[in-house]
Amino acid sequence: MSATFVGMPAFPSAARTALADTQLRHNLAHATGTIRDKRARVVAEVEEWEDLRLAGAAVKQSALVDLDRHLVRLEETLTANGATVHWARDAAEANAIVARIARDHGADEVVKVKSMATQEIGLNEALAEEGILAWETDLAELIVQLGDDLPSHILVPAIHRNRAEIREIFLREMAGVGRPAPADLTDEPAVLAGAAREHLREKFLRAKVAVSGANFAVAETGTLVVVESEGNGRMCLTLPEVLVSVVGIEKVVPTWEGLDPLLRLLPRSSTGERMNPYTSTWSGVTPGDGPQEVHVVLLDNGRTRALADDVGRQALRCIRCSACLNVCPVYERVGGHAYGSVYPGPIGAILNPLMKGTGDPQTDSLPYASSLCGACFEVCPVRIDIPEVLVHLRAEVVDGHRGDRVPKAEAAAMAGAAWTLSDARRLGWAEKASGLAGRALTRFGRTRLPGGRAAAGRIPGPGAAAWTGARDLPAPPRESFRAWWRRTDGGRTDHTDTETGEGS
Repeated sequence: MSATFVGMPAFPSAARTALADTQLRHNLAHATGTIRDKRARVVAEVEEWEDLRLAGAAVKQSALVDLDRHLVRLEETLTANGATVHWARDAAEANAIVARIARDHGADEVVKVKSMATQEIGLNEALAEEGILAWETDLAELIVQLGDDLPSHILVPAIHRNRAEIREIFLREMAGVGRPAPADLTDEPAVLAGAAREHLREKFLRAKVAVSGANFAVAETGTLVVVESEGNGRMCLTLPEVLVSVVGIEKVVPTWEGLDPLLRLLPRSSTGERMNPYTSTWSGVTPGDGPQEVHVVLLDNGRTRALADDVGRQALRCIRCSACLNVCPVYERVGGHAYGSVYPGPIGAILNPLMKGTGDPQTDSLPYASSLCGACFEVCPVRIDIPEVLVHLRAEVVDGHRGDRVPKAEAAAMAGAAWTLSDARRLGWAEKASGLAGRALTRFGRTRLPGGRAAAGRIPGPGAAAWTGARDLPAPPRESFRAWWRRTDGGRTDHTDTETGEGS
């Protein structure tokens, strides 16, 4: 069972399909609203919350400023602790390393801790090609995997499913890959969780190799950190003989002390809890306790590209809390699949172009998947100015098309505007034409704006029709400013039409 985001359409097309799914919209509204309310309550308990955000942002930013030095230090401390460190430039190298380790130990299956990095590189699919099955052990990830589905949320990958759908997936799919679901399974959350626990327990007990990511990697001590809510991660990190951790290079935290604000920010921002039920830390190999062979794969896969962007590098501060998704009006209505990536929502709209580069239609559409309302920045625990980066990336997308042989409609319109505005005579002709159009629309306009001013209604043409289909375009004024200035001697002899509010 596997699925992939490769070949997904551009955001506008995918979003249109998602908007038509009423069940999806209901599931999303309920789930994001619940998480959003929980977060707001626990954040309100912390009087110094803004100071805590500043501290968390400072820790992550200091790591990025000297990332090369901290990574070398992390490798040294991990190695001293008995771990083997591997460097992977891209997904192919990372997948090959994990597959080789599994083969070296004769493993035909691995158990996995929930990990965005391994989803990003398509590890499950890569292992499947090598004849190695990867079992997701996080409840939501298990639901996605059994349903041959795609994750749609950073924190809750199965947020687009309701519990009745989950029950059907368990009944239909569990028996084919392990312990079957009970025949009398109900859709009560506790019962569903119990079925998943029984299904996964046998996999935990027989697995030789486990794969994890890491929320943080402390360079000072060579310590990896995973926070979770279910305990499945703890099982993966302690029971198998071999542990392989795939860690994005941006996960580095310089010092152990730097963990303090981050471990206070993350649970409140993600699950709406004061602290995570399970916080696991490990530093290499401890004889007789836990895995006796530990590998750490430090993954680039576009992160140095993002780091080189002066405006966009702040996105690498992300601690994957998903708070920005839960407040985003766009995400709440279309869900995560429309973004075509394991990183959906506002953070995905900037991370994907930053790490992959612009130029692909699907990726280029993502910076526009936002209303720029700013709610994402307000809740970000490490103060990533997502709207600033979105605007920056939109400029990159536009710049990338400046050399196109056939200009886009928007570029042609801007070129026409520049030609008109650069000459006083041409501008005067345009103003006269605009005034005539304004008079006609004032008389025959089909809609009226507050105050009685006419609106143009829907304008024909591909771009104009799409724009005016969702907005009221005010009719042009019947008289230009320059004409009014000449007629009234700079406003000294103004006569105003009391009916329209315009000069007559």
